[in-house]
Amino acid sequence: MNPFAFFQLTMRTGLMLIEAQQVIAMRLLGLAGLWRVSPGENARMLLEKIDAGSEAGLAATRALVRGAPPLAIAGAALKPVARRTAANSRRLSKRGPKSPI
Repeated sequence: MNPFAFFQLTMRTGLMLIEAQQVIAMRLLGLAGLWRVSPGENARMLLEKIDAGSEAGLAATRALVRGAPPLAIAGAALKPVARRTAANSRRLSKRGPKSPI
């Protein structure tokens, strides 16, 4: 087992959590009319959680069935969630704040 596997998983999880907070902030600003978001953003934020959760569960199950160690199972479950979180952060960052006028 890689002695740095736990540290790597911790760092990947931390990055995902930071990006998730950014996404939450931009979406809240969007709900307040202060950030440009697409008209379907509210529905998107609900539906993507279902998809990401399903993918994460499937990835973890596949890793478990293959006999992967616990850290690999957790990493497999994290991957689809982190991928979506990073994509949302990039996408919403590009939209930017609304002009106050």
